[in-house]
Amino acid sequence: MGKLIEEFDSYRTMMNDRIMETANTNIKRFFALDTTSYADGALDVKTKEMLGLVASMVLRCDDCIKYHLGKCHEAGVNSDEMNEIFMIANLVGGSIVIPHYRRAVEYWDELNEA
Repeated sequence: MGKLIEEFDSYRTMMNDRIMETANTNIKRFFALDTTSYADGALDVKTKEMLGLVASMVLRCDDCIKYHLGKCHEAGVNSDEMNEIFMIANLVGGSIVIPHYRRAVEYWDELNEA
């Protein structure tokens, strides 16, 4: 596992555990809704993760981008598909997405090295 992936996964797990120590019912429900929304349904997991990645890039959330890149990788998204996802995100989001695109490519490359 590469450094970027290890740091992200470790911090995310640590802080999610910390949040759940004191989370009220609504926060727990929100986290559960987020998890269950990405399960297979009318759309498969792969499609939902690709949609989540585009939305995250357009919203410029680096943590969300890393999370969905990892999930896309797990779901079997290949590099040709990823390049089209990146193209759509940049088209919808405009040039302000480019810095996030750079970091996304770096993270995607590390995922593919693992």
